Amino acid sequence: MTESILSPKGNIEDALIKAFLLNHPKDAARKVETMQPAEAAELLSTQPTYVLQPVWKNLPPGVADNLLQHLPDTAIKDILTTMDSGLCAALLSRFEEPQREQFFALLDQNIVSELKELMEYPADSAGAMMETNITAFNENTTVADTLTLLRNQKIKDLNHLYLLTDDMYLSGRVPVQRLALAEGNEKLSTLAIPLVSYVTALDPKSEVMEKIEKLKLDTIPVVDGNDQFVGVIRGRNILDEIKNTLATEMLTMVGASKEEKALSTSWFAVKKRLPWLQINLVTAFLAAAVVGMFEETIAKYTALAILLPIAAGQSGNTGAQSLAVTMRGLTLREITIRHWPGVLKKEAGAALINGIAIAVTCGTGVYIWSSSLGLALIIALALISSMTIAAISGALVPIVLKKLGQDPALSSSIILTTITDIAGFMSFLGIATALSGMLAG
Repeated sequence: MTESILSPKGNIEDALIKAFLLNHPKDAARKVETMQPAEAAELLSTQPTYVLQPVWKNLPPGVADNLLQHLPDTAIKDILTTMDSGLCAALLSRFEEPQREQFFALLDQNIVSELKELMEYPADSAGAMMETNITAFNENTTVADTLTLLRNQKIKDLNHLYLLTDDMYLSGRVPVQRLALAEGNEKLSTLAIPLVSYVTALDPKSEVMEKIEKLKLDTIPVVDGNDQFVGVIRGRNILDEIKNTLATEMLTMVGASKEEKALSTSWFAVKKRLPWLQINLVTAFLAAAVVGMFEETIAKYTALAILLPIAAGQSGNTGAQSLAVTMRGLTLREITIRHWPGVLKKEAGAALINGIAIAVTCGTGVYIWSSSLGLALIIALALISSMTIAAISGALVPIVLKKLGQDPALSSSIILTTITDIAGFMSFLGIATALSGMLAG
């Protein structure tokens, strides 16, 4: 039995390598950094994707880029498909367009569309100005290994090195002069100086310009919404960028833009807003029709009319909270439409717990006011139901609109208001009708 496990020798080596990669991904990543890209690719290409992913996300920019080019197409496809969308977009953005298109050809078109969207930034943002062809080093790497990495990556234009922690966050920088004078066994962390500042990819150009001028920086690092290093902005290029942006903004302020601005004409605003107001009017009639369906129940139990705004109001507030968080996530690229199951699960869970808490408070108040256990139970159940539906809707509406190519910011609130009103009215009046016997008691 023992003999079959230990033979052949290659199986033991493969098992040990797999165990090391899986159980010690950060240590494995540090080891991969010191290897030649072709050698590392040969070693890793035989491993399953679930073993590679923990190691891959701990590889700094530069190392991961070189390694990806030496892997077979099947391994590249598996890694890019299973990688976090933001990290994948950051990785591919560091390649020239022809190489990037070759990688895109290996992927599903839905994934490609998502990645291309993540790689595009607003014209007035730091992300639009940054250079994505970056290299970073783990702070625990030795000087000797760093010099080997620099030779492997054939980096020429370099004034200082950016350092990453084991969790892949920026920790400092090392001037090249210090590196050249250091002993081979010294770690980069001992040579590092603190980062003066950094910007996020969605920071406006004006803030970037202000920081570079104020702090007299030659370069400034850029991080994404998850604080991962994604690019650098060089001071020598930023003045031209700002001048071009200001010229463009002067043209758009006279109404040339397709999107409404604060100083657009009233007629321009009317053309943009009126269609949605008309749609809102139609949806308001839908909500009114729901109330009309229960006209007999309301006429028989007038207390329901008094409590009706509570159910609608709470569901509206819950939906608005969910909508705001989801819109922020989409805008800041914390999430994409592929994350919708996780977003819905989180919002539904939060709304259910909040709904129960609000239901207990409201039900107690209604019971004290009306002395009706049935009425208190009805409003409690309605709040739980309507708040949960509203939260799910608040998360789902902007995601669906974005998937359909519409502007979530413009129309989400109108659609959500309709859904939350209908959910609130339907839940409260529907439950009241179903439990009308308790009201009669």
